[in-house]
Amino acid sequence: MRIPRSEHPKPQFMRDSWQNLNGKWLFSIDAGKSGVDRGMHLESGENEYDKKITVPFSPESPLSGLNIKDFMECVWYRRSFELSEKKGRVILHFGACDYKTTVWINSKEVGSHIGGYVSFSFDITDFVRQGQNVVVVRAEDYLRSGKQPSGKQCYAYKSERCSYTRTTGIWQTVWLEFVPDAYIKSVKMTPDCGHSSIYIDAYCFGADKMTLTAEASYKGKVVGKESAVVCGRNATIDLKLSKLHSWDVENPNLYDIVFSLGDDRVKSYFGMREVSYENGRFRLNGKSVFQRLVLDQGFYPDGIITAPSDKAMIDDIKLSKSFGFNGARLHQKIFEERFLYHCDKLGYLVWGEHASWGLNTSEPTAWQGFIPEWTEEINRDYNHPSIIGWCPLNESSKYQNKEFVHYLVDLTHSLDRTRPCIDASGWWHEGTSDIFDYHETERDLTALHERYDPLIRGENIDLPKSFPGKPVFISEMGAIWLIEPGGPEWCIREKMAADTDDLVRQIKNTCETFMFNNTIWGFCFTQFTDVEQEKNGICRYNRVPKVDPSKVRAILSQKAAVEE
Repeated sequence: MRIPRSEHPKPQFMRDSWQNLNGKWLFSIDAGKSGVDRGMHLESGENEYDKKITVPFSPESPLSGLNIKDFMECVWYRRSFELSEKKGRVILHFGACDYKTTVWINSKEVGSHIGGYVSFSFDITDFVRQGQNVVVVRAEDYLRSGKQPSGKQCYAYKSERCSYTRTTGIWQTVWLEFVPDAYIKSVKMTPDCGHSSIYIDAYCFGADKMTLTAEASYKGKVVGKESAVVCGRNATIDLKLSKLHSWDVENPNLYDIVFSLGDDRVKSYFGMREVSYENGRFRLNGKSVFQRLVLDQGFYPDGIITAPSDKAMIDDIKLSKSFGFNGARLHQKIFEERFLYHCDKLGYLVWGEHASWGLNTSEPTAWQGFIPEWTEEINRDYNHPSIIGWCPLNESSKYQNKEFVHYLVDLTHSLDRTRPCIDASGWWHEGTSDIFDYHETERDLTALHERYDPLIRGENIDLPKSFPGKPVFISEMGAIWLIEPGGPEWCIREKMAADTDDLVRQIKNTCETFMFNNTIWGFCFTQFTDVEQEKNGICRYNRVPKVDPSKVRAILSQKAAVEE
C-alpha cells in the first residue's frame, strides 16, 4: 500500500535509518474523555476504536477518509509497527499534533507534549521490543479555551469570516528514527559571510569526549572539514569554507554538510547569507532588497492545513514566484519543515509566525500555551536561510499583556540574534519591535497617496492604530475580491474588482504606491489563495490564478525606490 506523504519529513537533519508510520491507523472520538478508564491506551484496547483514519491528515480533512467537521476535544489513534531487531536507540517523531499529545508504547506512557504546530519527539528505546509493538496517541484540543494558540481555526461550528475549518490531532508525518547509543541531537548553524565560515553549535547525547566532524561540500566538491571534541553534550566548530557562494533570491546556493559522531551520520545543508535591518532598509547580504511578499495561510481544500503532497508545496512556491513575488508571510501557522526546505532550494524569502489567534494574552495561563512552542519553533527552523524574520503575534488587541509581548521579543532575540523580530504585526506595537509595520485596507489610488506620500517628504502620518513610529513594512495590503454572481453584496458597496482587468488595476495601485515610496522596504499582498469563504486570493482555493500571472509580474518586476 502506498504510504501518504512518504518523503523524509526533516530534510535538514537526515539519517538513512528511519521508518515512516503514515497510513491507516485506528481512530476514535472520545466525547466523554473516558479513554483511559476504558483501556484505550492498553495493548488489549483495540476493540474500543470504531474508525480508521489516514495519517498524517486530520479527521476534519477529506484526505483523512473521515471529513468530520464538528468539534472534537479528545481523539485517540492506534497502530502497530514491527522492529526486526532492537539495536541502539529508537526515537518516535511527530511533525505536529494539535494540541496536547500523550503517547503510550505497549501500554506504557512515554510522555506528552503541549502545542499544536511544531515538531516533537520521544525516546522510546526503553518501551519497545523486538517484534510487534503498539503505539497509542491521545490528542486533546480545547480550542475555545482562550489558553492555546489556534490560528485561523474557527470557534463557530461552521467556518466564517477569516476563520476556517479546524484541525484536531495528528496533521504531519509520524515516523521512527534509529540512532546509535551516542548520537547528535541537534545542530545550530550560523553563517559568517565576512569570514567565509559557518559556526556550528552541536548538541549531542551520550557522547562526552567523542569527536564530532563536520564536512561541507558545494556541488559535490569538499570545501571545508573540521572536528571538535564533545564536552558533556556540546561541541562547537568554526568551519572555514574555501570559497563563498552566497544564498539569495536569484541564486539560492546551498552547501551540503555531513556530521559524523562515532557510528552516527547526519546529512544536512546550509545557506550563506546575512540579514540586517538598518537605516530604514532591509538588507540581504548587504544589498537593499524590496520584499514583494504574499500572505500564505497554508490551507488546502483536501488536506486543510496539511499539504496533500510534497509536490503541492513546491507548486505553491513556484506559482507565487510566477506572479513576481519573492517571498511570503507564513501566516497564523507554523509551516512544516519540508515547505521551508523548498523555500531554501527555490530562493523564497519567508517570515516565521506563530498561530497566535485564539490566545488571550491577558490571561497568565496563556503564556504556558505559547512560549514553549515558540521556543521550539525558533530552535527547529533556525538553520533555514529562507527565514529572514520572526513575528510571534498578529493583529493583537490593545488590551494585550504588554509584559508578555516584551518577553516574547526578548526571548526571540535571545534565541536568534541574526534576524529581526516584529512583536505584533499590523496593529498594537508595544515599542519593543525591531520593525514597525502596518496593515492597510485602502485600495483607492488617490487615498493611498494622500496617506503615504507625506513620508517621502519626511513628515509624520496619522494611522488608526497605536503606532510608535513610521511604517516601513506594509505587512498586509490588497485583500481584493472579485465581484461575482452570488458573491457578498458588500463587495459592490466597497468597490471591489468588477472584473479581472479591474483586479489588475487595483493590484497595480496598491503595489506601486509602496514600491515607489523610498521610506518603505516591503509589502505583503493579501493573499495567495482564497481560503474557503474568504475569497480575496490572487488564486482560487484550487490554485487556479484569477489573472494572468505575467500581468502581475510586470508590475512587481519594476525597480523599487529603495533598491540599489
